[in-house]
Amino acid sequence: MTLKRVILGILTAIAIAVVGLSLLASWNQPQIQSRLELYQTNLLLHASEWQGENNQSANLSSARTNIVGADPLNTALTQYQEARDSTRKTLETTQSQFKLIQSAIASKSDNTTVNSDRNNALSESIKQQSVLLNELDLRLGILQASSGKTEAALQTWKNLVDRYKTKIDDGASAVTAQVLTGIWSNPAQLLPDAEPRIQKSLDGWFRYRALAQLYKLQERSKDLVALQAAEQATAEQAVEKLAIIVGVPAIALCIGTVLLVGLTVQWLLQRNQLDTAGSGPVLARNASLTWDVPWDGEIVWQVLVVGFFFVGQILIPLLLGVSQPVLKLNPATFDPREKAFYVFATYLLLSAGGLSVLYFSVKSFLPLPEGWFRINWRGNWFLWGFGGYFVALPLVVLVSLLNQQLWQGQGGSNPILPIVLEGRDNVALMVFFGTAAIAAPVFEEIVFRGFLLPSLTRYLPVWGAIAASAFLFAVAHLSVSEILPLATLGAVLGFVYTRSRNLLAPMLLHSLWNSGTLLSLFLLGGGAS
Repeated sequence: MTLKRVILGILTAIAIAVVGLSLLASWNQPQIQSRLELYQTNLLLHASEWQGENNQSANLSSARTNIVGADPLNTALTQYQEARDSTRKTLETTQSQFKLIQSAIASKSDNTTVNSDRNNALSESIKQQSVLLNELDLRLGILQASSGKTEAALQTWKNLVDRYKTKIDDGASAVTAQVLTGIWSNPAQLLPDAEPRIQKSLDGWFRYRALAQLYKLQERSKDLVALQAAEQATAEQAVEKLAIIVGVPAIALCIGTVLLVGLTVQWLLQRNQLDTAGSGPVLARNASLTWDVPWDGEIVWQVLVVGFFFVGQILIPLLLGVSQPVLKLNPATFDPREKAFYVFATYLLLSAGGLSVLYFSVKSFLPLPEGWFRINWRGNWFLWGFGGYFVALPLVVLVSLLNQQLWQGQGGSNPILPIVLEGRDNVALMVFFGTAAIAAPVFEEIVFRGFLLPSLTRYLPVWGAIAASAFLFAVAHLSVSEILPLATLGAVLGFVYTRSRNLLAPMLLHSLWNSGTLLSLFLLGGGAS
């Protein structure tokens, strides 16, 4: 065994350990999808308050009726109750795991270092889930009070205050719960800092409802009129945003479904007319045409382990960790714009390191055989990219729905997504767009479709190479709940590349997918507050 293989073996073991721990850490983290559903519910609540005027567009009024539904308040109440129950169960499970880990640490029965890391991860998860549970209780109570269930609302807030007595929270949510209890009690008990506390702790529709109740009790008619006017402006914007968030994906989903059915029918009718030269039925084009792979599996191993996992998950974070005290950087304190530039710079470093390893790994094989890393601005790559995007939509949506049932809102998500969802900075959004819709598609498609997939055809049939590269592509995102949806997307990306033989096609598909996700997050985040 050569020294190179020994080093690769060690780096592989380290990479597997780091990736495994990252996936394990994501196990108890909430999915972004759960938050997206609540953000969309918040937009629906805003839209339900829009009354319109005689001169308002009839189309907008119709859109409001169709989007909001017959009983948006009760729908929101049900969704928040389900989210609250799910969060409570997850918190209890995590607390049980935390106690077991603490017992193991105390008895020193297992690996202390691993248990310590696991203990820290669970502790942070408990903190996040506790804060989320308190936030959900504040909002759930307002929904209950607005639905005429005042006693239930008061009990919800009382439970929150009682939890504070056990020191789960820092007390901020408990004080807000006391403020809300006071303004919905009979008789009312107004605390002196009620308004600033509501302004600080609540946002969106929930802030409007709490302030409206407060202003009524204080008989501040002018402030109430101004609040209602502001709410109407926000409500109209919510209708417009919901029309985009719901309408555009629905149209794309219909197109994708029709296209997918049509391609499936074509495949069933013409599956015996397999073509390996680039003509014939669309689904059969290049179906079994492999690449001429001049290197063996060791080079593939080297690029994947060293160039992607080691550089991206170990070396770059290590270098950033060393440089942060020197440069006096603390990413935890960054605002959304600073986080956006930090993520962009980090991704550029990762890409530069990964592509450098790839280049030096294949340098001795230059010039490469025909078809490798092919980028051709001519041809039908544009149609393949858009067509692949539409086909991917129904497939990924179906898998995501099944995946949600499997994970019940847990399993983690891309850490960029919550920042985009909660951010209000247009500059930050553009930087995130540059990262997710340009840098990521270019780098990841070069590695996973341009290099890995063709290399695997030396050992696997084309369909096997597509499946294997799609799975590794999904695992590389380090969120256990996203493995199935991303593997499905990766399979479509691989299919598009093997048929088009042009990296521009999967790059376009990848960019469209990430762009659509960012746009939805931005509209949801900006419209729900």
